[in-house]
Amino acid sequence: MAAIVGRSRPLVGITASIHGSRIAAMANRLALWRAGASSVRITAESPFPIDRLDALVVGGGDDIDASLYGESARPQIRIDPERDRLEMLALDCAAKIGLPVLGICRGSQMINVHRGGSLHVDIHEIYEEAPHMRTVLPRKRIRIAPDSRLYRILGIAECRVNALHHQSVDRVGDGLRVVARERAGIVQGIEAPNEPFMIGVQWHPEYLVADSRQQALFRRLVETAAGTAPLDELVESPARRPARASS
Repeated sequence: MAAIVGRSRPLVGITASIHGSRIAAMANRLALWRAGASSVRITAESPFPIDRLDALVVGGGDDIDASLYGESARPQIRIDPERDRLEMLALDCAAKIGLPVLGICRGSQMINVHRGGSLHVDIHEIYEEAPHMRTVLPRKRIRIAPDSRLYRILGIAECRVNALHHQSVDRVGDGLRVVARERAGIVQGIEAPNEPFMIGVQWHPEYLVADSRQQALFRRLVETAAGTAPLDELVESPARRPARASS
């Protein structure tokens, strides 16, 4: 799972909405650069060949069209159907060639929907006791399964994260498992144990720039793309393309 020959840094694509926050885009690109990667922002208006990437970050942003997981649309939900299509196709390609994938907030939800899972359209309709929290500061406490890859990366069973979402994973998609929850029960982390690297987190680690544990998510993504991740983290994928010379 080495990066493409001829690149000094693995190239990571970051999906985003054409209406997406430039601050989030800059935070993701900075986190990836600090982790040793170059990055390219991918939108419906600025696509990029997924098979030329070494890893993929499915970023945060607008809600996912509820029809993709069998629910009715809600008038208060802002969707971006073109981005939905872009990310579903990107995840198709990533699965085919075995790209490492990190999903952030909406991106975690999209990984789940792509695998046939569903979402809670509004978490506060289901988790009535959950606090209404929307902050970039790490104020929400979550617990992480000690037998998970997420735990091995963060090195901690409990931590505080930020919260910028009103939806979450409901029915878990094929090949995925829940590896983190908050006290109210809302899913905060998912992963595919049999993939080289496929992790979704409901929070935004790119905003937690001073937290080395959170930044380790980006480092491990890049290490997996470069083939330098610890041996106990690597899972061989027969679909992963061999290294090739760049054009």
